[in-house]
Amino acid sequence: MKKLIINASFLLLSVTALVGCKKEVDEKFNNPEKVLDPNVPGLFTGMLNNDRVAQKYWNVRTFLTQMPGVYAQTAYIANGNTVYQQSDGYSQQYWDDFYSTGGNGSGPMALYRVMETKYNSLPAADQASQKVIMQAAKVVLIEQAAKMVDLWGDIPYSAAGSLPTSSTITNPKYDEQKALYTTFISDLAAAATYFKTATTTSAFSKADILLKGDVSKWTRYANSLRLRLLMRISKTDEATARTAVLDMLNNQANFPLVDGGNIALYSPASSDVLLAPLTNSTSDLHDAFFEGAWYATDYMLNTVMAPANDPRIPVIYDKFGRTVAGKFVPNATYRAMPITFTTAQQESSFADYAVLDSATFLYNQKLPGILITATEVNLLKAEAYERWGSTTDAKTAYDNALKQSVAFYYYLNNLNQGSGFVNVAAPSTTTVDAWVNTSSAAYSGTSTAKLQKIATQKWTHFGVLQSTEAWSEYRRTGFPVLTFPTNGKLSGFETPPNRLLYPAKEKTLNSANYQAVVSKDTRMGKIFWMP
Repeated sequence: MKKLIINASFLLLSVTALVGCKKEVDEKFNNPEKVLDPNVPGLFTGMLNNDRVAQKYWNVRTFLTQMPGVYAQTAYIANGNTVYQQSDGYSQQYWDDFYSTGGNGSGPMALYRVMETKYNSLPAADQASQKVIMQAAKVVLIEQAAKMVDLWGDIPYSAAGSLPTSSTITNPKYDEQKALYTTFISDLAAAATYFKTATTTSAFSKADILLKGDVSKWTRYANSLRLRLLMRISKTDEATARTAVLDMLNNQANFPLVDGGNIALYSPASSDVLLAPLTNSTSDLHDAFFEGAWYATDYMLNTVMAPANDPRIPVIYDKFGRTVAGKFVPNATYRAMPITFTTAQQESSFADYAVLDSATFLYNQKLPGILITATEVNLLKAEAYERWGSTTDAKTAYDNALKQSVAFYYYLNNLNQGSGFVNVAAPSTTTVDAWVNTSSAAYSGTSTAKLQKIATQKWTHFGVLQSTEAWSEYRRTGFPVLTFPTNGKLSGFETPPNRLLYPAKEKTLNSANYQAVVSKDTRMGKIFWMP
C-alpha cells in the first residue's frame, strides 16, 4: 500500500479500500491486550510518524522541491518550459496523504477520525486519562490541515473521514477556508489553555515521539502555531490578528512561546518542535537533491546572504568545484547560478557554482522534520511589534531570531557525526554580531524596510526544508522581491501560481461537492489571507 492513492476527501468511496486501510491501521496499532482493537496512544504515534513532516525522499523530491520550493525560489531545479506547471500526480499524492493512510504520509485526518471514534467509546475514566492525547492530536491535525488550506484554499475538513465516526461513506463538503482558519485559531487557543494545567501520563509520554509528553512544550507549540496563523491572516483581517497577537505578546507569561527563551545561543534540540528520525532510520536526502534540486538558489545566496557575509553560508552551502588533472579544485567563492540560466547552461556550468552542503542536507541521517523553530517565532514577534508596537522590541526579537538561525543551522550540521564529514565549528560571537549589527541584514531603515528584512530573513531561514511555509509567507508578504523568468514558458504557465489546483481524482470522485468550489479552482486565485 506504499503508493496507494485513496482520495480521502471522498474517504472513502470504496468499501474494499476503506476496509483495507482500516485493517492496516489495526495491524500497526494494536493494543496487545485487545486483539485488533486500535488504541488511542498507538494511533497518536501514527499521526506523528508522518513522512510529510519527517525528512524523507518522497516528500522532498516530489513536492517540496518541485512545487512550493520552485514557486518560492527556495529550491533550484531545471529551468524548463514547464517549471511553473503543477504536477497533478504529485499534488494528488500529497492530498491523499493528508486524508488517508497507506501512502507516503501517515494520513493524519484518517487516524484522527479513528482516534475520535475510539475515544468516544471509552468509559469516562479512560477518557479523562486520554484527553491529553486527544488534545495533542488536535494540534497535530491543525498544523497539517492549515498547510492544506495554504496550498488549496477550501478543503474538506469537518465532514471528511465519515466512515469511522458514523459508519457511513459520505462524500464530504468543502469547508470555507477563512472559516477553517477561524476554527483552527480558536481550537489552538483552547488546546494551549488546556495544556497549561494538564499533567502528562505514562501512555502519553510513551506515544509522543515529538515532545515526549511534555505538556509545557505542547502549550508553547499550540501558542506558537496560533501566532503563525494569526499573522498569516493579518493582511486581510488585521483587526482580529492585532488584538489576539498583542494580547499574547503583552502577556507572555500566560502565553509562552517556542522562542528559545529569547536567548541567542539557545538549544534547538530542547526548544524547537522537531520530529527526530526513528532510531532505526538510515535514510538521507542525497537522492532527493541529486535528482534536480542540488543547486544553491540565486536570490538567497547572491543577493541576501553573500553580500552580508552571512555566517550560515558554510553549513548551508558548499562551494563545489571541478576536477582538474585528477585533483578536485574548489570554487573560489560561494555563488549561485543565475535564475535566468537555461537548462543547457545549468547542465554545463553547475560545477562552477555552489550547491547544498553535503553534511547538513544531503547525507544527514539525523536531519529532523521541522515543525516550528524559535527563529520563526521571533520573526513573527518582530513583525507584530514593528507593525503594532515598539520598533525597539521588534529589533530585539529580530536580532535574537537571526542569532538563533545561526545556532539552528550549525546544530543541523553537527547532528551528522562521522562518515568522513568534518563538522563546521560555530562562528564566534564577534562574527555573528557583526552580521546582525553592521551588515545589510542589520535592522535599520524605514519601517517598510524593516518589515522587508523580517520577511526576507524568515524566507531565508525556512529555506528548502520548509518550502511550504516559505511559499506561504512569500505570497502573504510579497517579500523578498523575486524575479521569475518567463521566456519560453508554456502558455498559461509563464509565472508561478497563487495556489494549487485541486487534484484530478478529487474533482472526479467528489464531483458533486467540487461544484461548490469550481469557480475558485484557478491557479491564480488567491488564498483568503493573500492581500
